[in-house]
Amino acid sequence: MANRFYNAFDVETYGGERKTDYRNAFQIDRDRIIHAHAFRKLQSKTQVFLSGEYDFYRTRLTHSMEVAQIGRSICHYLFTRGAPLKPDFHIDGDLVEAVCLAHDLGHPPFGHSGERTLQELMVKWGGFEGNAQTLHLLTSTMYQNETSVRGMQPTRALLDGVLKYKKLFAEFPAPPPNHFLYDPQVAERTYVFGGRPIPAELMAGEKLNSFKSIECQIMDWADDAAYSLNDIVDGVKAGFLTYEKIETWAAGEPIDAARQALLDDLFDAIRADRLENVFSQKIGRFIRACRLRERDNFMAAKTNRYRFELIVSKEAENEALFFKKMANDIIFESPQLQQIEHKARRVMFELWEAVWRNYVEPRQRVIKILPPRVGRLIDAEATQRGKARQLCDYLAGLTDGMIVRTYRRLFDPVFGSIRDLS
Repeated sequence: MANRFYNAFDVETYGGERKTDYRNAFQIDRDRIIHAHAFRKLQSKTQVFLSGEYDFYRTRLTHSMEVAQIGRSICHYLFTRGAPLKPDFHIDGDLVEAVCLAHDLGHPPFGHSGERTLQELMVKWGGFEGNAQTLHLLTSTMYQNETSVRGMQPTRALLDGVLKYKKLFAEFPAPPPNHFLYDPQVAERTYVFGGRPIPAELMAGEKLNSFKSIECQIMDWADDAAYSLNDIVDGVKAGFLTYEKIETWAAGEPIDAARQALLDDLFDAIRADRLENVFSQKIGRFIRACRLRERDNFMAAKTNRYRFELIVSKEAENEALFFKKMANDIIFESPQLQQIEHKARRVMFELWEAVWRNYVEPRQRVIKILPPRVGRLIDAEATQRGKARQLCDYLAGLTDGMIVRTYRRLFDPVFGSIRDLS
């Protein structure tokens, strides 16, 4: 049965037509992401704790899989609520799964620490942003070999679904720390909107960054649901979140009756060793907190993806914010995580400087640091801005292990293995 929710505008592919087979357009999107090298790399990229330090916690890969499951479940739940959705008019679960699986593809090694460091390194060359880098992968660099670099020819709906932020770096009055697109990605933004001019009122402040397709909104809430709860579970299991630390933190917070109830439930779950079970039930409640509402905007007549918006109950939103703040204050601001941030800065800054000296500034190369393919890409760029972006792509594409091994081969005098050249 055809799904009238989507039309030819939604399934058009960026970068030219692609081959069709027994799968629909969104199933092809999903499958191309799952089988991509960039997706497999997420298994060795930091979610909260540095990759390889524990065996049980989440990586970017397992996080992306959990977000995809929550996203599909939200689609199914909204469908069961009935009108306006029905068998021939519904949000496509394969598309939402693809969007969720892709949403963290562009994140660099060392998690948010690595992202902040790359942004600092790239601020004079157009910035670095994980979401913008995901778009860059999908449209330009996902498939690479010794002779070519290209994107995956995503559908417009997938491309739009990963665009959490749509404002360009240069459209801010001062360089923003995050939440922007790279300036050359104006072409992709224009494509997503089908060439329609963006209304002036959307360009004010953060309004354009809040203007998202329904699939993007589902991914965004699924992402919030996953990491606001699962970071707490991982933090407790790793010993970062203890009863005593949470009590001390709560003493400095404005704890009303609703937040106290959340704390009591958390303490009971920790004492009974039922944290994963209790928080799994919370994910179910976060899914059931969703509903659809019709809206009007400059894209609503063109695609149903903008005709509807996701409404999440305030109770669920407040609970997610509460646990996100707890995780940030106790885990991410802890000395252990700050040490990782320091390490990320040192590793990335020293690698950047070494590559810059040998591939950008000199007239004659001193030593060969990079894989030959990456060196050729940098050499082919005519400007320092272009060379900086190629270097940024290389560093962002490394896993935690790859960047540490590269750093050690360059700077650690007792590390000299040539067996592992990745």
